Amino acid sequence: MAEVAASGGGERPGRSRRSLGRQFGWLWAAYAVSAFGTRLAFDAFPLIAILALDAGPTQVSVLAAAGFAVGAMVAVPLGPWVEFRRKRAVMIAMDLVRCAALLSVPAAFALGLLGFGQLLFVAVVVGAADIAFSAASGASLKALVRTQDLLVANGRLESTSWTALMLGPPLGGAAIGLFGPVMTVVADAVSFLLSALGIRAIGGKEPHPGRTGQPSRFRAGDLLDGWRYILAGPMLRPLFFNMILNNGLIMATSPLLIVLMVGELGFAPWQYGLAFAVPCVGGLIGSRLAQPLVQRFGRHRTLLTAGTLRACWLLGLAFIGPGAAGLVLVMVVELGLITCSGVFNPVFATYRLDHTPSDRVARTLSAWSVTSKLSIAALTGLWGLLAGVTGPRTAIGIAGILILATPLLLPRRDHVPPHERESAEGSRA
Repeated sequence: MAEVAASGGGERPGRSRRSLGRQFGWLWAAYAVSAFGTRLAFDAFPLIAILALDAGPTQVSVLAAAGFAVGAMVAVPLGPWVEFRRKRAVMIAMDLVRCAALLSVPAAFALGLLGFGQLLFVAVVVGAADIAFSAASGASLKALVRTQDLLVANGRLESTSWTALMLGPPLGGAAIGLFGPVMTVVADAVSFLLSALGIRAIGGKEPHPGRTGQPSRFRAGDLLDGWRYILAGPMLRPLFFNMILNNGLIMATSPLLIVLMVGELGFAPWQYGLAFAVPCVGGLIGSRLAQPLVQRFGRHRTLLTAGTLRACWLLGLAFIGPGAAGLVLVMVVELGLITCSGVFNPVFATYRLDHTPSDRVARTLSAWSVTSKLSIAALTGLWGLLAGVTGPRTAIGIAGILILATPLLLPRRDHVPPHERESAEGSRA
């Protein structure tokens, strides 16, 4: 989630495992249970569409893109709405919305009423609720955790995310084999219910947020406030474009890798899953290294170095061959990419929170998520068309070459956040 201020941002050695308090503990637990539930049901919707509804590749592609694109557009007004609500109440509401939407799928399936339209609707609702929840949780984290502890907190959330990604899909695949994909959707729904209970257990009185000197209510102009603030910031603007392009190009190659490995090179589905599950250990390693690296080299140098290194790996996937050597190559490339991302992500997330004033966090994070999801959907579609013309290997290679330019968008210099500069000037006065 963001980063520690340049002065005094690091921790003393040996204190990275200190308690961040009971309230963060409940927030972390809620995040963990929902992350594992989501990863457990990672491929459930496409499999339900294929196995239960006889959906073809076009319908499956539409289903995959809808959660990103339509959900993101639906979420546009949610950012400013979340800003002026109690964040934990919003998080609980979004958890319950996702739980109810997901439970409608097994209910309709049991009654023989499930259709593709319902899957599409649920994907959109869940996608929009995801964005609103993420915006509220970022603001909640900044309120619950001291500035000097944000990097540690983000490192723990990052390691949890990679653990869920490493363990969830294999366990979900086994559960699907035993019980069918609909039961993993039930597990995902239950995880959101447990997440809501965990957030409720945080306790304490959360003050109602309001505007400085203005009534606490939604205005039409708030819809674009998140983007205005991002594009006006000397730190946020370059990070924004770097993350949008980097993540979009990586995600755009994912379906092409399936076609290349399983379709053209003859890898078994379990081998494909193994090639991407095992390297997730790099995310655990990277997230644990982030805080010591910032402590030793400084946050900006760590951000710049990790952000540059993570752009160097994708091109290697264009050289995958058949057999064990090809499988090892995928694992090595993914391990390097994920380890660098594991370092970069918590530092970036802390930077972003640090450079966003508390009364703008929800709008900023919401605008960021909306743009990210829309760009992933657009680039995935574009690279699908490109692969149809050039072949998946060439399309992956083009993405790998383009991503090499993304480090140029990283901020060359550190900047003191405007709200911190104003605070410091006010204290000196």
